Amino acid sequence: MSDKATVEKVCMIAGKIMLMSGAETHRVEDTMNRIAHSYGLKDAQSYATPTGINFSAGMTEINNFLRITKRPTNLHKIHEVNEISRQITGGELQLEDAYQCLKEVENKQAIYAPWLQVLAAALASGCFTIMFQGKWIDFLPALIAGGVGFAVMLGMDRLLEIRFLAEFIGAFFIGVSAYLLVDNGFGLEMDKVIIGGVMPLVPGLHITNAIRDLMAGHLLSGISKGIEATLTALAIGAGVSLIFTFV
Repeated sequence: MSDKATVEKVCMIAGKIMLMSGAETHRVEDTMNRIAHSYGLKDAQSYATPTGINFSAGMTEINNFLRITKRPTNLHKIHEVNEISRQITGGELQLEDAYQCLKEVENKQAIYAPWLQVLAAALASGCFTIMFQGKWIDFLPALIAGGVGFAVMLGMDRLLEIRFLAEFIGAFFIGVSAYLLVDNGFGLEMDKVIIGGVMPLVPGLHITNAIRDLMAGHLLSGISKGIEATLTALAIGAGVSLIFTFV
């Protein structure tokens, strides 16, 4: 494998990890270009969208393309790639060492187990309910509803592999749980319980990335991420409202 081919693989792996972990497209392109420049590719060209990466060693070189289908949020992996990129630009990592470090990051499993994610989502739901001026008696119902909904969403996401549908079903279970708990005297304000319960599903990172990409001039990525965030919000709203059509 030639040095140029190795540099291309290093850049593609770095971009792949970052894009699949929820990074902004302009950050992905900047990281790939910095790595390429550090290893002597002065005219490297990179182009990223939410669903794919293009990279070439020069304006007239062969183009490398990688399709991205899954984009779970993993800020820890983004941080690790950023650290490796800084070491590369600082001249602290040889090409083969950088390739091995990135492969290790790529092969790492999720840093938090699903049960811990559900526990964190449940606790966050209760806290959000209090933050939105709910009563302390609503803390436990929101905790239960948020935990149930997030667990259902994770399970449906693995089963269906359609994120919007998984979030719709998760929000529906949040609505059902909130209704049953409040109706049986375990809470006072159903709206506060539901608001707190759905907060872990809200696409805050997608909205932030969409705005940052638009401000950086990446119009295609910014608009597509904005539409994705809007569809997610609609799925959550539809899932919650569905329960009220039956009661």
